[in-house]
Amino acid sequence: MFVKGIARRWFVNTIGIVFVILVIFIASLSITVQSSVYSGIETSITGRVDELLNWLSVSSGGYVTSEFNAITRDYIENYFQDKDKMEIMALSRTGQVLITSTGFEPDQQPMPDYDLALQSEDGTGNWIGQLNTGEKVMAITRAVRDEDGALVGSIRYVVSLERADQQMAFVVIILVLAGLFILLLLTFSGVYFIRSILVPVKRISASAKQIAQGDFDVRVEKSKDDELGQLCDAVNDMAGELGAAERMKNDFISSVSHELRTPLTAIKGWAETLRLGADQETAEKGMTVIIRESARLSGLVEELLDFSRLQSGRMRLSAARLDILAELDEAVYLFTDRARTERKELTYEENTSLSPVYGDRDRLRQVFVNIIDNALKYTQAGGVITVSSREAMGYVEVTVSDTGCGIPAQHLPNVKKKFYKANQLVRGSGIGLAVADEIVSLHGGTLGIESQEGVGTVVTIRLPNCAWAQAHPDLPLSPEIQKLIQERNQNAHE
Repeated sequence: MFVKGIARRWFVNTIGIVFVILVIFIASLSITVQSSVYSGIETSITGRVDELLNWLSVSSGGYVTSEFNAITRDYIENYFQDKDKMEIMALSRTGQVLITSTGFEPDQQPMPDYDLALQSEDGTGNWIGQLNTGEKVMAITRAVRDEDGALVGSIRYVVSLERADQQMAFVVIILVLAGLFILLLLTFSGVYFIRSILVPVKRISASAKQIAQGDFDVRVEKSKDDELGQLCDAVNDMAGELGAAERMKNDFISSVSHELRTPLTAIKGWAETLRLGADQETAEKGMTVIIRESARLSGLVEELLDFSRLQSGRMRLSAARLDILAELDEAVYLFTDRARTERKELTYEENTSLSPVYGDRDRLRQVFVNIIDNALKYTQAGGVITVSSREAMGYVEVTVSDTGCGIPAQHLPNVKKKFYKANQLVRGSGIGLAVADEIVSLHGGTLGIESQEGVGTVVTIRLPNCAWAQAHPDLPLSPEIQKLIQERNQNAHE
C-alpha cells in the first residue's frame, strides 16, 4: 500500500515531517537540558568558591600568601562538607597541588582551567573535559591575589559529570521512546485512516473502469454518509445518466435509421418502377413521391448537421434586424395544406404590431417549423393547433398550442435533451427540440414547454426585441448578434 499513490505521499509528507520535527525537538530539548544542568553545576561550584574566598578573607583579614596554605588546609580538612560530591584543591603560586579533599596525591592531570584563570581578568577559569582516567568532569579554578594583585595561590573545584550525563541520557532515551510512540501511534492511526479512504477509492476506481468499458449497470456500494459516500452517489448517478444516455443514443440511431430508410425505400421503389416504364399518371405520382421524400430526407440530414454544429460550437448565425411576423407567417403557411389533409385545424391568430428582433431569419423559421410540425405530429385528426404572438416586457412571445396527446409528467423535464423521445411511436429523430432550444438560446431567448397528458401542449418561444437587446448587453446572445448590436450602437453615437 505504501509503494506508490496516496499512501506513499501521506507517509512521506506526514510521517517524514513529524519525524524531522521530533528529531529537532528532542535534540533541542536535550541540548537545553544539558546546558541547564551544566549551568546549575557551575553555579553550585561558583558558590563554593565564593564561600572559600570569604573564609580566607575573614580568617586572614585579606588574601595573604603566608596564611593561604594553612587556612585552605584547615578549611578543606575540617569545614568542607561536600567531599563526596566534588573535589577541591589548593594550588600554590607555581601551580603545585598543596592539598586535595580526597586525601590522595593527585595524578598528573590536564588543568586548562588553571591556565585560563591566570589569564582572565576576573581570575576564573572553566573547563569541561576528560581526565586521564576517561572520566568527564567540570573544573573551575579561581586565582587568589593579594591587595597588590600578586598571585597568592589558586583554588580548584572538580565535579564529575558522569552522573549528570547518565541522567541526561535517561531523559533523552525517554524522549526518544516518547517520539517513537508518537510516530507509531500516528502511523497506525494514519494507516487505518488511509485504508478507510483507499479501499472505497479502489472500489470506485474499479467501478469507473467498468463504466468506461460500457457496463452502465454497475453501482458502487456506499458504506458511509461522508465525502466518499457523496462520491459514490455521484458515480452511481453518473452511471445512471450514462446508461440513460446510451439507451437514448441507441434509440436515436434506431429512430434515425428508420427515418432514413423510409424515404430511401420509397425513392428506390418508385425509381425502379419508373425505370421499368409507366404511364403518365403513374409517372407523375412517382415523381411527386420522390420529390417529397427527397425533401424529407434532406430536412432530416440538415437537422443532423445542425445538431452537429451546435454540439461542436460551429453554429454561425446570419444576424440581421428582422420582422419576426414574416417568418412566422411563412412557417404557418407551409403547414396549412398538411393540416387540412390530415383533418386538423390550424388556427393562426395574427398580430400586426410586433417589434423587430435581432436574429437569423432562416434559423428562426426553422424553429417555428419544428414546433408546428411537432404539434401536428402529436395531434390526432380533429384536433386544433393554435399559433399566436404577443409582446410583453421587452420580449416577443410566439405560442404554439395543441390539443394533442400531451407529454407525461415524468418525460416533460427531458424533452429538450438530445436524443430524447417521449413517444417512440411517432416518427422523428429526437433532436428537433434540442436544436430548436439551442437556436433560441443563441438569440438570447427561451423555449418553454407546458403540457398535460391527454390535454395538450403549449410551447412558448420568447425572443428579446431590438430595443431590449440593445439596452441589455448581458443577454446571452450569439457573437454575430452581439457584433451587429455593437455596430448599430456605434453608428447611432456617430
